[in-house]
Amino acid sequence: QRQILQWICGHESRASWPVRQATICRRRLEGHALGPRTVSMRMEGSRILRRTVSFVLTLMLAGASLITISVLAKETGGGTALSPSTQERVIQYIRDRFGVPDTVKLALSDVRSSFATDFYETTVNIDDGKDKRDQPVLVSKDGHYLVVGRVFPLSSDSKDEIVQKIRETFKVPAATTMTVSAYRNSPVPDFLETRLNVDDGRAKRDQPLLISKDNHHFILGEMFNLNVNLRKEVLTTISLKGSPSQGPTDAPVTIVEYADLECPSCARLHEFFEKELMPKYPGKIRIVFKEFPLVSIHDWSLTAAIASECVYRINPPLFVPFRTSVFQNQALINATNVRDMLLSMGDRVGVNHVRLAACLDAKSTLPRIEENTLEAKRLNIMSTPTCYVNGRKILGLPSAEAYYMAVDEALRAAK
Repeated sequence: QRQILQWICGHESRASWPVRQATICRRRLEGHALGPRTVSMRMEGSRILRRTVSFVLTLMLAGASLITISVLAKETGGGTALSPSTQERVIQYIRDRFGVPDTVKLALSDVRSSFATDFYETTVNIDDGKDKRDQPVLVSKDGHYLVVGRVFPLSSDSKDEIVQKIRETFKVPAATTMTVSAYRNSPVPDFLETRLNVDDGRAKRDQPLLISKDNHHFILGEMFNLNVNLRKEVLTTISLKGSPSQGPTDAPVTIVEYADLECPSCARLHEFFEKELMPKYPGKIRIVFKEFPLVSIHDWSLTAAIASECVYRINPPLFVPFRTSVFQNQALINATNVRDMLLSMGDRVGVNHVRLAACLDAKSTLPRIEENTLEAKRLNIMSTPTCYVNGRKILGLPSAEAYYMAVDEALRAAK
């Protein structure tokens, strides 16, 4: 529940929430996230794991209700069997795109016909070692695309019907306007592409739609190219230039972390990195820190991010000690005392007080944080912490073993 709330509250569309909604969301999130710091990391990891590997994404449409999305994929061959190599490729794409760790078993089964002539319907079997569940998917016949979305039946080619079904299904308020853009060809022969434009009076956003060419179905969702090397794409998108880091610059494994200094899960991950992961792999890991404050739910995270980058600008070796201090003192910081607390923590780790105060008050490092935020959005990061281990995505702290396996894999590939 906490990770789902974190995703919803942290999504960029929530920036338009009024204060009351953002406060409610923050309190609900913190109600799940806060607790004794002595709670077993593995227990917490298993809860996140079960939530993450259910392989269900959630979206919030115009501040209405949750949209649960199933997954569709496009595949090779004729007949009603998927080759082992194709199954492996689809599953690996799912892991890389959605950050499902190797500690979770995924398999495809039960191939059958679907409503789309060029697609098979099949099932993703998910086993995290404690729970087993199935997720329906569609797999087409040329192996090029993965479509993530929820399928709706249509009785006509009317755009009004599409809007009405979405409004009724997700209880979208009447005050929120929705329109469907003009159709255009998609890379998938069975479908046309369009966008659902949503305007709640505070912000405008849009959502991809796919329309079957026979006008019998539409999919509220998004298309992914299975031929894209996601890890290479990630490494191309991420810029390491000028970013704070810990560990040798020539380390064979680089972990890029997008974190929010007010986020309790980020604090736990930081502690895990400091006390367990880095000591386990001495000299082999470099951690690159990216600020991604979730300002819609965290009222002092942006100020802390500015201060953190200021410390790096003033005295780089003090960046990690300062960051550790902020995470350790999260419970004592609030929107009223954040400036004084940050300056006090800077004093304790040895940062020049006058220079830090001047940098913080002038928001001198805000452009750097905005760059990090834009980069995170290009990577479709929706919650914190999100990490990339040599380009492989990991959400939160599913378990210590998930990170150990990812690092070991990266070390083997680096040889």
